[in-house]
Order: sequence, then structure tokens, then C-alpha cells
Amino acid sequence: MKKSIIAAAVLAGGMIMSGQAMAAKTLVYCSEGSPEGFDAALYTSGTTFDASANTMFDGLVNFKVGTTEVVPGLAESWDVSVDGLELTFKLRPGVKFHTTKNFTPTRDMNADDIIFSFNRQMDKEDPYYKENNGNFGYWNAMDMSNLINDVVKVDDLTVKFMLDHPEAPIVSNMAMAFASIQSAEYGAQLVASGKLGDLNQKPVGTGPFQFVGYKKDSVIRYAKNTQYWGEQAKIDNLVFSITTDASVRFQKMKAGECHAMPYPNPADIADIRNTDGINMMQQEGLNVGYLAYNTEKDKFKDVRVRKALNYAINKDAIKQVVFNGEASVAKNPIPPTIWSYDESTVDDAYDVEKAKALLKEAGISGFKTNIWAMPVQRPYNPDAKKMAELIQADWAKIGVDAEIVTFEWGEYLKRSKAGEHDTVLLGWTGDNGDPDNFLRVLLGCAAAKSGDNRARWCNAEFEQELQDALLSTDPEVRTTAYENAQKIFKKEAPWATIAHSTVFMPISDKVSGYKIDPLGGHFFHNVDLK
Repeated sequence: MKKSIIAAAVLAGGMIMSGQAMAAKTLVYCSEGSPEGFDAALYTSGTTFDASANTMFDGLVNFKVGTTEVVPGLAESWDVSVDGLELTFKLRPGVKFHTTKNFTPTRDMNADDIIFSFNRQMDKEDPYYKENNGNFGYWNAMDMSNLINDVVKVDDLTVKFMLDHPEAPIVSNMAMAFASIQSAEYGAQLVASGKLGDLNQKPVGTGPFQFVGYKKDSVIRYAKNTQYWGEQAKIDNLVFSITTDASVRFQKMKAGECHAMPYPNPADIADIRNTDGINMMQQEGLNVGYLAYNTEKDKFKDVRVRKALNYAINKDAIKQVVFNGEASVAKNPIPPTIWSYDESTVDDAYDVEKAKALLKEAGISGFKTNIWAMPVQRPYNPDAKKMAELIQADWAKIGVDAEIVTFEWGEYLKRSKAGEHDTVLLGWTGDNGDPDNFLRVLLGCAAAKSGDNRARWCNAEFEQELQDALLSTDPEVRTTAYENAQKIFKKEAPWATIAHSTVFMPISDKVSGYKIDPLGGHFFHNVDLK
């Protein structure tokens, strides 16, 4: 073990001390995949957020680690006007941006940085908007440009958001990864040098760790930010050792080569629990795994076809084979752990004969299609290939011939966002504890236009319920609207809802202070290492 820790310290650039042969505290996290980049505003993947927003950046507000509670971040306080149309943040003085080999800040964080971070996602004339063709995933899926009219600098430490209309989850949304605050000074430097892409590849934030280097598909290195405004990280170095195979991650943990790993194979869980030196943490997940039908494709425009495919899927078998029983079968597009979950929903039961009858009613005897399967483990799907194989076999029983397709993770997300798939396996872990974060981001009309709604399904009746919920602060009104939306979803079947999983997190017994994040992130600034 000692040899492994010293090796890890060297890997992270940690200094080995003479005399007592003591190493800088270096925590190695065996992550499940490579980030798409380091500018969280451009992406929607938790793998990318762990490598960017959750390590190197802050929002105006943050979520308290291990909870969905909103706490002050770069803003010390905030105020919402009575009419809900003005949101004012008082900024924290003395916050330093990271000093890296590419950038040395000349001033502390101020209102200019807040304005830059949001304007680049909404101003079509902004160089970064143009650089990225306006492809800001969450921003577009949540229709933020139609919510925020302007971001106004009141003074250096006060910024005001002028809103088109009130939205109930607006403050919680500000704690999400897409709202990470970037340096306007660094942004301007990159514009001047013509290197705008470096904002995504050579990140500069205010967070508890700062970027050291990235070797693609291999390792990301971070160092403790010694000028952090909040509580200093207890470890000196953080290493993401990118290890896409869950069984290999487990072997690395047993060998002492990493201290933490996400998404173990369900079949390995019993062994992990019985392995000396590893603690198994677990928590009911705020997630849903699903298969989306591309409703823009002719074969999936008929709801009877979508329903037939749903009835043909044996979800209980998937629960046992893919999740090793450690999940609950999903009937709604939101998990039962979130408020407004509709208990009255009747699921599409496994019924092969009913599936055949629906296809016959639709005038279809069988057809060819595809099932896109993720190349990485996710909390909502530990083995997408196996799940796809089970669905493929189920559909064959009703005359549907499905080819299984996969790509590298970043390519998979990009191509499915562009609508190249017939059907696609994906899922979601909540970002802020609000049903809006599932229903509008994954199934709303703006998200269909941006591609984040992989079903590319836009239903006016469903959309109206989402808007009714969004514009009200009355919990009863919002709950009723979301329950109605779930009923419409179930009737129209843009997805096959598959499962809500239990989240497992193996942690070395040398690590203390780690907390499972209900929103699916992985945070290490609050942990210590023996």
C-alpha cells in the first residue's frame, strides 16, 4: 500500500519528503471515463462535471455537499424581488482566480466575471457564443435566454439578474454546473490571443482545486488551491485515474492504486463488501435510466409502436441481470425520491401478446431499428451493453430486429444529441432536487430543439403543465402540474422507463469525510486521507 501511495504522489506531482519518507496527501480517484472538456457550460455529462465544475469551479451559490441545500458560494447573499423579476446577488470580496502557467489574474473576482459567465451563453455577438455556435447544453434545454433579459452590474460586488418572468427553481439552478463562474479577464486574454478554445482545455476557476494537466483518456491532475476563499482542501493533490472498466477499477482499489471509485459492477458488490480496506457506501439514487425513442423517425411517430416496444421489454429481467436486483423498476420519468412523483401511474407491463397486437393495429408486422448503448457505466445504468442485448432479444420476439450501436462517450453524446439514433439508452441524475430538472431538461420542447431531449418529443399539453409548474411558487399547484405531466408522458410513451438504481461508492478505509452526493457528483475537497 505504501508503495502505491508514493507512486500516486509522484503521479500527481506530489513532493516526497525526506527523513520520515512522508508524502504529500494525494488522493487517487479511479474515474469511469474521460471528460468531454473542462467548461461545464458546454456539456450535460456527470463525468465532465466531476472533472470540471465539481473540482475547480464555484457558482454564485453551491449545493452543500451531500445534500440539495443551497448555500452561499461566490455570492454571500441574494435577494428575490416581490414580483420575482429581479434576482440580486451580493458577491464575496477577496475571491482569487487560479494562477496557472497560462494565466495570472490581476484582480479579485467581481461582477464582470458573473456577467461574462452568463453573457457568453446568451449573447449571440459574444465571441464565445460564436466559438461554440451557441451550443450550451443546459442553458438551451432550460430556455434560459427567454428567462434572463439582462445581467446588470450594480457595483463591483453586486450583480442583478433581470428576468422576463418568475421561475420557482431559479436560485437552485444557479448552483448547477452550467452556472460555474469563469474569469472575464482570462476570457479576454484568450480572445486577444485567438485561443478561445483554451477556456475549455486549460481551465481557470475559483474552486478548491486547480488544474495541473490532462493526458487524454489516462489521467487528470489537480493541485490544492492554497488561495481558496472557503475551507481549504485537506489533501494536497487530486488525481483522476481514468479507468473505464468497473472490474479493473475494483482491482486497482484492492491493489491500493486508488482510494475511491464510482459505479461498481453490481455483480462485484458482494466481493467489494467483503474486501479488507474498502468501505462500501450506498444510497437510494435520485436517478432514472431510460430508452428514448427518436419520435422524429417515421417508425416511432405512432404511439402504438412506442407502446408495443414498451410492452415487449421485460424490465424485471433487466433489474436482476443488469442491476443484480439493486434497483427499482421505473414507471415514471422522475424517481420516487423526488416530490410530485405520481404513485397512481400504471406501468406498461411485460406483455408480448399485447405488444404484437399493437404493432398489428399500427399496420406493422416487424421492422429493423437500432439500440444505442453507452460505452461507460453510469449510476442509472451499470452495463448498457448488457441492457441493450436483453432489449434486443425481447424485441426479436415481436419481429423487431435491433442492431446495437455504440461510440466513445463524448461522440455518443454528440451524435445522439444530433438525433442520429433510432433509440438510445441514457439516463439522468437530478441536478437540483426539482422535478423541473428532469421533465423540462429531458422532455421539454426547448430541449427537443437543442437535442438534449433525445426523444425529440414536443407535446403542447405536456409543455403547458411544465410552464404552469415553473411559474408558480405554490407547492400544491406545482405538484398537480407535474403529476398531470407524468400522466401525459405515460400515455404518449416517448421513452421506455427502465430503472431507478441504488448508488454504490467503494471508498478506501484510509479516506474520511466523503459524502455521497444525491445529485450524482463526486466531491473531494471535504475529504481527508490517512
